[in-house]
Amino acid sequence: QVQLVESGGRSVQIGASLGLSCVASGRTVSTYAMAWYRQAPGKEREFVAAISRDGAATAYGDSVKDRFIIARLNARNEMFLTMHRLKPEDTAVYYCAASSTTWGRDAADYEYWGQGTQVTVSS
Repeated sequence: QVQLVESGGRSVQIGASLGLSCVASGRTVSTYAMAWYRQAPGKEREFVAAISRDGAATAYGDSVKDRFIIARLNARNEMFLTMHRLKPEDTAVYYCAASSTTWGRDAADYEYWGQGTQVTVSS
């Protein structure tokens, strides 16, 4: 069992950068693959990025590729999402997720989820 808590979401202007954090507690985070998802009002949940247990492998959604960076620091049980050149379409609630089995884009693989943190991008 692991508990996930996201932080860092806030309102920013178009083109700004912002960093999100996800802190895990309960079990050592190094045993979990982790990911970020987001959901905008009226839209389906969207894959943002995923990272393997040791951080050696990452994957990104097409809409954030080359702008967002996922990273993790297992010694601190923490995962990060650094977002650059933010656009209004990045506005969403961002969720942290953890999987004990595999890693990738499929939300069904992730059995633990945080409560989310709101990111709003406007002019």
